[in-house]
Amino acid sequence: MKLDTGTFSDIVKNTPLVSIDLIVKNADNQILTGLRINNPAKAFWFMPGGRIFKNESLDQAFRRITLDELGLELGRGDFGFLGIYEHFYDNNFTDNGEFGTHYVVLAHEICLGREIVLDPPKVQHKQYQWLAPEVLLSRDDVHPYSKAYFL
Repeated sequence: MKLDTGTFSDIVKNTPLVSIDLIVKNADNQILTGLRINNPAKAFWFMPGGRIFKNESLDQAFRRITLDELGLELGRGDFGFLGIYEHFYDNNFTDNGEFGTHYVVLAHEICLGREIVLDPPKVQHKQYQWLAPEVLLSRDDVHPYSKAYFL
């Protein structure tokens, strides 16, 4: 369920958010990254993903998030569970700097075959690129939380 800005702002200010990060690999073992448009993590290369909505099952969240972020509807069973991570940011989606954002992240990974061609929507990310893990780890413009999945 989408919330109005005021309600969502109060939630972000006072509670952690639960989200799913998608570590998407191609047949060449490159990782899909997107250049973030919004805070937190604005202007960093980051993994696709999104928060889980209230009363949304994990299966529903996977289908929605993969469609929204990858342009391809995939299910939870298509992914392997990588682990639980915590992301703490000093900023938030409003850019007002008054409070930070705390995510509890359920990281999942998938390796797509060569027959899968992605055309991700440019809503949360203004462009996408595939990076080899060693390149991803070496770049300053890849967010440290994205790098953590490969350390």
